[in-house]
Amino acid sequence: MRPAQGAPSRPRVWAPAAATVDLHLPRVDGGSVAVHPMIGRDGGWWESPVEIPDGTDYAFAVDGGDARPDPRSPWQPHGVHGPSRTFDPGAFAWTDRDWAGRDVRGAVVYELHVGTFTDAGTLDAAVEHLDELVALGVDVVELMPVAAFPGVHGWGYDGVALYAVHDPYGGPAALQRFVDAAHARGLAVCLDVVHNHLGPSGNYLGVFGPYFTDRHETPWGQAVNLDGPDAGEVRAFVVDNALRWLRDFHVDVLRLDAVHALVDDSPTHLLAELADAVQALAAQVGRPLSLVAESDLNDATMVTPTAEGGMGMTAQWADDVHHAIHAAVTGERHGYYVDFGSLEVLDTVLTRVFRHDGGFSRFRGRDWGRPVPPGTDGRRFVVFSQDHDQVGNRALGDRPSEHVDAGGLAVSAALVLLSPFTPMLFMGEEWGARTRWQFFTDHAEPDLAESIRRGRTEEFGGHGWEEIYGGPVDVPDPQAASTVAASRLDRSERDRPEHARMLRWYTDLVALRRAEPDLASGDLAATSTRHDDDGTWFVLRRGGVAVVMVLGEDHVTLDLDAREVLAAWDGATVDDGRVTVPGRSVAVVRTGAGA
Repeated sequence: MRPAQGAPSRPRVWAPAAATVDLHLPRVDGGSVAVHPMIGRDGGWWESPVEIPDGTDYAFAVDGGDARPDPRSPWQPHGVHGPSRTFDPGAFAWTDRDWAGRDVRGAVVYELHVGTFTDAGTLDAAVEHLDELVALGVDVVELMPVAAFPGVHGWGYDGVALYAVHDPYGGPAALQRFVDAAHARGLAVCLDVVHNHLGPSGNYLGVFGPYFTDRHETPWGQAVNLDGPDAGEVRAFVVDNALRWLRDFHVDVLRLDAVHALVDDSPTHLLAELADAVQALAAQVGRPLSLVAESDLNDATMVTPTAEGGMGMTAQWADDVHHAIHAAVTGERHGYYVDFGSLEVLDTVLTRVFRHDGGFSRFRGRDWGRPVPPGTDGRRFVVFSQDHDQVGNRALGDRPSEHVDAGGLAVSAALVLLSPFTPMLFMGEEWGARTRWQFFTDHAEPDLAESIRRGRTEEFGGHGWEEIYGGPVDVPDPQAASTVAASRLDRSERDRPEHARMLRWYTDLVALRRAEPDLASGDLAATSTRHDDDGTWFVLRRGGVAVVMVLGEDHVTLDLDAREVLAAWDGATVDDGRVTVPGRSVAVVRTGAGA
């Protein structure tokens, strides 16, 4: 489906060190390429001497070199190595005029990967399942990265055309259709964006200017040039990219990948600059716009307003909460789970957010993090029991549902959805999906493909996976079509009794969170916990509501001044203020005032 025809444009490109830049207009029929010398403008910019129609293929050649796609390409229909195509975002007929927006804080977020959410693997196909998310009670749909990346299949974190929408997903017009359809159903849209690095194949930014620097390094190599010579235009490249999604595609929230890798020694950090720019745009468009940072720094400065010296993020991911829940329910202690697992740690993260808030981290071998300041809204922290990393970066891409009984899954869901934080679900989790979600790529270069295969196998060579899986581990081939196929959701599972029951449980918990003010609150001061010394039961109190979890096999009776059962996985009874919960189960009860 081609988008509506938009206005013509004059492509521009920043190439500050170039002596010449030519605009190439390749012909679809394979005829000769039209070449137009571009006009140099102030600040290292070059402009086309001619207007070209909307939907025209084009490329740039710097100093007589090979023609390359536009660094700000809006569309790459021929793949990341081919020419760009113009796209007028203003040509779309939006129907969301009455959309008031949705702040991400306290929302129920649902993370999905476009390529494996449906069999078709497109944005249009995903629209067909939005009503399911509405029925579940989702507030925000989070799309994993859609920026153009090599090949057809991938996670999206190796994107190289950061302004374009991956064409196999449907291209830029499909993203507009998706957002418009979501808004029509009352769903906000979050887009996962990656600014800290580019993928290894199709990255031509260095041809045009100093987008990268040797001043800093990241886990992926050279850092983005945010504080060196000519960094101003590089910073603008990032900020403009973010504003484009929010303004031209009506996206409500951006999830910023691995912001700790955005190394910036400038007086004003890029994140703070971005936060201020987004808030200015929010005032302009008249609806809330949110930024969510993925950060492993365990530092609430990330969500501190810029006026108070912080980064100004609306919220940040809190991996420690995931680790504490996962380790407590599964018993795993390998890798970064070594510092987690006890109910004391679960107590810490549910009341103070971070397990590592300045103390020693055995996994890192050093002190880590800072305490969350008193009064911080718990809804500024996004938590989950599953996400793309925590599932996909296991050796086999296995979900907890492969190893954990239904009662354990129900406990994990209650801890996330009834916590004082912003809860996030990973696609299929709500029905206890058994499909794995594995790491996959689609690189055409044989050497690169083999390097990724080898690296993936070596990565899982010494992390105790054989003990977890009970035998040798055969890491799936990231380049194999079977790896992608195995990662697609199987919606037929939803009709099986055990999965339908889990879906009802998730739906009930979301409804309960929405109905009970104490559960919707982010007040950490009104959150407390109790547990026994043997690790068999745990109580999370949220004001006048108590979530009672039994991790042992036997039923437990507790005196909580309980008044009524609001929800229970395997049934629960209240008698004279005492609640009785079966083993490997969870119940939510209303308690007396001041209990």
